[in-house]
Amino acid sequence: MDNHSYIVSASLQLVPIIPGAKHPYEWIDEVIAIIKASGLQYEVGAFSTSVESDYKSVMRLIDNINSFLFAQNCPEWVLQVQLQLRSGAHMTSSEKIDKHRD
Repeated sequence: MDNHSYIVSASLQLVPIIPGAKHPYEWIDEVIAIIKASGLQYEVGAFSTSVESDYKSVMRLIDNINSFLFAQNCPEWVLQVQLQLRSGAHMTSSEKIDKHRD
């Protein structure tokens, strides 16, 4: 199995540096809508959104987010991306956080 076909765990955080005419939360809400529409597994948090899928799908989502922001003329932003990958196996958020949930 190609390592890129395993599930990776990602954290995405949009920080609009110069939001322009929109409130920063409007940009963030629009990006969350893109994540929802992607069909990938996700969980919205207060500071970032966790996403799980194969590596290529996560990279495609990141490209789609940046393409959207360019197309909508967002003046400037930081898209912080954290990836956790495991060579030869899936990496899921649930194995990291399930033990901490009530």
